[in-house]
This record gives sequence, structure tokens and C-alpha cells, in this order.
Amino acid sequence: MKAVVWHDVGDIRLDEVPDPRLEEPTDAIIRITRSAICGTDLHMVRGTMPDMVEGTVLGHEAVGVVEEVGSAVRGFTPGDRVVVTSTIGCGTCSYCRAGYFAQCDTANPNGPAAGTCFFGGPKSTGPINGLQAERARIPHAMTTLVRVPDGVSDDQAILLSDIFPTAWFGARLAEVGSGDTVLVLGAGVVGQFAIASAKRQGAGRVIVVDGIASRLDLARAQNAETVNFNEEDPVEVVRELTGGIGPDRVIEAVGVDAEEPGKRTDEQWKPGDAPRLALDWAVELVAKAGSVGIIGVYPPGFDDFPIGQAMNKNLTMRMGNCNHRRYLPRLLTMVQTGSVDPTAFITRHEKPTSAIEAYQSFDLREDGWLKTVLDVA
Repeated sequence: MKAVVWHDVGDIRLDEVPDPRLEEPTDAIIRITRSAICGTDLHMVRGTMPDMVEGTVLGHEAVGVVEEVGSAVRGFTPGDRVVVTSTIGCGTCSYCRAGYFAQCDTANPNGPAAGTCFFGGPKSTGPINGLQAERARIPHAMTTLVRVPDGVSDDQAILLSDIFPTAWFGARLAEVGSGDTVLVLGAGVVGQFAIASAKRQGAGRVIVVDGIASRLDLARAQNAETVNFNEEDPVEVVRELTGGIGPDRVIEAVGVDAEEPGKRTDEQWKPGDAPRLALDWAVELVAKAGSVGIIGVYPPGFDDFPIGQAMNKNLTMRMGNCNHRRYLPRLLTMVQTGSVDPTAFITRHEKPTSAIEAYQSFDLREDGWLKTVLDVA
């Protein structure tokens, strides 16, 4: 089959790879109908996420059809439409039972202390071959797969594989509540869903900071108040908008590849030149005794954090990898009932044969490349 494969920093290819097969009784094989390219994938290609293993299939978002199940998979049969949770959990350990699927004791081949296991990631996460492919092996299928209800399209479901649950999780981490003023840093697709999630969790106002006009346009369509950091000082503007107090809650949806204002370049696979900028803005801007939820990706070894300022403001800081299985069923119901239509944030459909070119355009933050879905079938 064809798949997008990581070979080295800046070197990804559409390769022919062996078809997946069942390796454990808890596995399933799915035929993928939709995959997607995520900002997290770019961290691997840019080299800001270390220890990738050559030959790993990239991608952690997919919708598909079950083709084969292991003997221990009792709730799915071939032909079922399913969405894949990006993080893998066994469903039976104490962490999974408590809802912390991203800290499963069993899923990560590197052992319980290794932490999150997800598709298409570096050695520390498995590695488990990813989902930008024609087929995939799904470990712990009874937990990692969720049936797609009738009336929910593949395009709607693909954004629930990772993006929508991650944003919802970010709003939960930030402790968004009724009437809160919420600041979202980053208006990429996770930031867009963070706006939607904050509003549905009770926010009274949402302010969003980004430097790309088309993304800010989409944020305004959700009635968020927008700040373009390439045209104005976001610290001054957000303080003015909040009467000098700052927002009650901040959702940091940028991560380690943040860029300094006004320094956008056309260099391919260039890591961001301001890796702690979003953290600095979050801590500086949030109100005293406020809370910050961090869902932007930071790699192991990143140790540059404004802890002193956060402590002196009595801030609550929460962060982590999303426990997708905890939120995905509820969000599927919201989509099924029409409360949310996630397809508004899909800006590109591409065939897998164009995946490498799509990665290149997305990496350069070109206008119109908010979320690219790969139409596998």
C-alpha cells in the first residue's frame, strides 16, 4: 500500500509499504477513507520532536471501515465505519479507567513510564505506524476505535479523531466556566475549535491572537475578538480589551514552533524562532489567580518556562496530551445533533498522491491551508 513515510528531518516520501496485519488479539485492521495533516506532524518533519525512527508512517487522524478484527475484539465487525482516537489506550488499566487514556500503562511498547502512545510519533511513543496510509493496524481496537453514527459524514468525523477533542480538552484544562473571558493563543484549526469549545463551556467573551489574516477571519466568523500580532502589540491590545485585568482563562494552542512577530519566512521545514513566546504571552496576560491550559506541543527536554512570574501571580497551569477517548463520544453526539459542524474548518481536500506538496504548503503557513484532509477513498 501507499503511505506517507518519515525518513529524516525535512525528508518525507510517499512510499510503497507492506500491508498491515494483526499482531495481537486486541488489534483491528481498517481501510482508511479519510486521513489528515496536523500541525503535530510538522514538528516531526521540522525536527522539533526528536527521536523519530526512519520508516515510520506519519499521521494520527483517520476515519475508516473495519476490515479485520482480532479474537479479543468483540464489539466491532468488518464493515463498521469508525473514527480512530489519536492517542492509544488499553481501556482496562487504572489510568484508562480514570479517563487518562493518554497515560495508559499498557499501550506504549516502551513501558508504563514512557507516557503517551500515539500513531505516527517518535520512538518514545512506540513508535506505532501512523494513519496517512491506505490501511492501518489499530492496537487496542475496542478503546481506540469509536463507531461513527449514521448521519455523521467522514469529513465531519475526521476532525473528531484529534482536533476537536484536543481543543475541548484545552478548554477543560483552562477551567473555562460561565461568563469567563477567554484568550486563545493561536488561530490554527486547534485554536478555531478552542474558540468553539470555550463558547460551549460557558465563556462570555473569547479573544484570539494570531498573525495570519485568513485564520483571524474564521475566528471573527465565530464572533471571537481578534488581534493580529503582526500589526499590533498583543499584550497592549489584550490588556486594553480586558480593562487592564487580563483574561480569566488562557488556552495556549501554539507550542514550540511559535514565530516572532514580523519574521515569517519562506524557508521550508524551519522550526519556529520563538519557542517560548506563547508561554510568555499566556503567563503575562492572564489575570492574577487565573488559569492556563496548554495544548500546544512541547517536546521532551524543553525546559524554558516563566515559572517565577506564574508563581507570583498565583496561576493554575495545566497541560498535557489529550485523552481523546474520554471526549470523542460526546463530541460525536454534538455533531450528530447539529450543535457543531466541524467541516467549516476544512480548507483543503487532497489526494494522498499530493500529500507531500500539501505538507510543504501547510509548513509555510500559506493562506488557505488551515486544515487539509486526505481523501484516501
